[in-house]
Amino acid sequence: MTDAFRGGSGNFKKGNKDFKKGNNNNNNNNNAVRKGGMWKGNNGGRGGGGPRGGGGPRGGGGPRGGGGGRGGGGGGRGGGGGRGARGGAKFGGGNNNKKNFKKDGKSGKVIVVPHRFPGVFLLKGKSDILVTKNLVPGESVYGEKRYEVMGDNEKIEYRVWNPFRSKLGACLMGGVGNMPIKPGCKVLYLGAANGTSVSHVSDMVGDEGVVYAVEFSHRSGRDLTNMSKKRSNVVPIVEDARQPIKYRMLVDMVDVVFADVAQPDQARIVAMNAHMFLKTGGWFIISIKANCVDSTAKPEVVFASEMEKLKKENCKPKEKLTLEPFHRNHAIVLGMYR
Repeated sequence: MTDAFRGGSGNFKKGNKDFKKGNNNNNNNNNAVRKGGMWKGNNGGRGGGGPRGGGGPRGGGGPRGGGGGRGGGGGGRGGGGGRGARGGAKFGGGNNNKKNFKKDGKSGKVIVVPHRFPGVFLLKGKSDILVTKNLVPGESVYGEKRYEVMGDNEKIEYRVWNPFRSKLGACLMGGVGNMPIKPGCKVLYLGAANGTSVSHVSDMVGDEGVVYAVEFSHRSGRDLTNMSKKRSNVVPIVEDARQPIKYRMLVDMVDVVFADVAQPDQARIVAMNAHMFLKTGGWFIISIKANCVDSTAKPEVVFASEMEKLKKENCKPKEKLTLEPFHRNHAIVLGMYR
């Protein structure tokens, strides 16, 4: 049956009405085919149905089934997950249970240089990073990165100051010409929020200075109070900055008033606190958010208007700096009182 099938498949061509000649070694079969073709071509075609029945070759889909081998190849690619796992191991090994903490090691030495303003430092690298000397080593306030550097006789820990989360940090990174907040001075901080920037001001003034942090929101004030428990130079005050008389017994005369209250009457708020607490010749720093004062006017117009209001209150602006690209439509105004 196999020989007959092979002969049939060799003598048959699909789509042609006539049959091809077979091999000379099998004349009897060839004659029979010719006769069949002369008798009735159509019947001969149907008789050739043997090749169609020879679906055996198609049934030989076993090779296609061999596609299982290709599927196996997919398993090999999946093995790449193993490489990803190794990468994860490397990442996981970097923290060593000390989140956001890096040491000054031989493999990657950390270089910290003083900023041109006292109390602030720069961590040198691909880009300079603003840092302050941590007043409470081993403690982070808002999950910021910390770096430990070997000094002359002791290890010093520095905290990264993110300018995108702090108006004062953005002011320093933006190239402000003067910074009255320095070690040993007293600062009244209006709009302290959770204490993110206050903690860095605390680092700047050091143990000899004091930061009076005023925040109206009780929820933010709770976080501020918890932060101040570990920083002896921070005095948290949960009160309305529009009514400085309510906390006059807690605040001494200060060298600097910093305001980040984002209110339409923020110039008046700064002036009221300056009249009550700021020394003559002291400095004020106000962060102005244009949209909070007048959302319909251009930012430049709003900034100029606020500066005019300050002048009428004996607060003389000395410098104005926009906070782009860290904070949109924001500006810092520095000036002296009287």
